[in-house]
Amino acid sequence: MKDLRRYLALKYIQYLVLSSSNTVSTLLGLLGSAYTMILLQSAKVSSKSTAVLISSLAKADILVFLSLVSDVVLGSFGAGVSPAASALVRILLTANAHLSCVLLSCVAFEAYLITFLPSESRPLRTVRNARLICRVIWMLVAAECALFLMDDHLRASGASAPSRGPLGLLFQLSSAAAALLRSLSYILGILLRIINVYIYYKIFFSMSPR
Repeated sequence: MKDLRRYLALKYIQYLVLSSSNTVSTLLGLLGSAYTMILLQSAKVSSKSTAVLISSLAKADILVFLSLVSDVVLGSFGAGVSPAASALVRILLTANAHLSCVLLSCVAFEAYLITFLPSESRPLRTVRNARLICRVIWMLVAAECALFLMDDHLRASGASAPSRGPLGLLFQLSSAAAALLRSLSYILGILLRIINVYIYYKIFFSMSPR
């Protein structure tokens, strides 16, 4: 449907074109996600793997809504806001951005399969597989954010964190893993942008009249 294509275009601009989020794109994204979730409940939208991916993409914006509500609530407390509460707001936005980028790439990859390998990829492009992919992506991002929260807690606790023994080793490993993920996030974001541009470039020129 045209509305779903417009929604995907909005999301690509928001997460894979703009260098950083802003108020206008955030509000438009939230409105688009709310409308899309309502639209996907309609009988006019067939239950296909692409619809499952788009539905999961729209649901990811719930995290943005929660972060905005948390920011308003924390702002009412002023200077009494704890570092852990502020870190939670940042983690919600990070989770949304990572979920959205990966799900958009999944939609692009499926479009590539539909365009160039329609019959060969049909057994893979099932609703069941799409739901499984969405669950795995959400679980991985949740694990990533839990690691970030743990690292933020260790940084805030400072000297009170254990430095020796098995527990100290665990904290050091989690801190190193969080630092590695943070350093890779920018590179992975650039790679996803390149891959998406390449996929839609191939699709566009394959459908253009020769």
